[in-house]
Amino acid sequence: MFVTPGYAQATAPAGGETQGAATGNPASQAQGTEAGAHTEQPEGGSFPPFEPQYFPSQLLWLAITFGLFYLFLKKVVLPRLGGILELRRDRIAQDLDQAARMKSEADAAVAAYEQELAEAKLKANAIGQEARDGAKAEAEAQRKEIEKGLDAKLAESEARIASIKAAAMSEVGSIAEETAAAIVQQLVGGKADKAAVAAAVKTARG
Repeated sequence: MFVTPGYAQATAPAGGETQGAATGNPASQAQGTEAGAHTEQPEGGSFPPFEPQYFPSQLLWLAITFGLFYLFLKKVVLPRLGGILELRRDRIAQDLDQAARMKSEADAAVAAYEQELAEAKLKANAIGQEARDGAKAEAEAQRKEIEKGLDAKLAESEARIASIKAAAMSEVGSIAEETAAAIVQQLVGGKADKAAVAAAVKTARG
């Protein structure tokens, strides 16, 4: 769109040259040759968009293009980007709220667990102490009962020993009397007086 005037100027003489060549008119041919020379001249000149006479149209189209691009950004791109950012912001806020709620719930659960654990430890200690006290009391009762049985058996044994000792002592007296009588009989050669032998044994024991 920027090179149309230059292209028209470059192609117009070419048409005249064709017409001059077709008619065979020398003047037309001369004009065609001159036009051909003019058409070859822009090739050695500057690029048309860089020429100052085209700047106003280029600036106009640049402004129109920039305006259309700005409207496109404002009406289409920016609203979509704003909606996406708002959606992301809301989602992030919801995630943060949910994370905070879950953290508070986790903290509450940990606190409840620690409290239950402390209560369970106290109960376990109390149960252990109660079991130890009960076992100690039971052992003490069994010990006392065993000691009582041992005391009874000891008293019974002492009574039996005393009775056996008394029986043995009584038998010792009679055995001593019989032995003394036998010794006297062997020495004297006759029977000894039992009363005298008993009195002698009592005196010896006494």
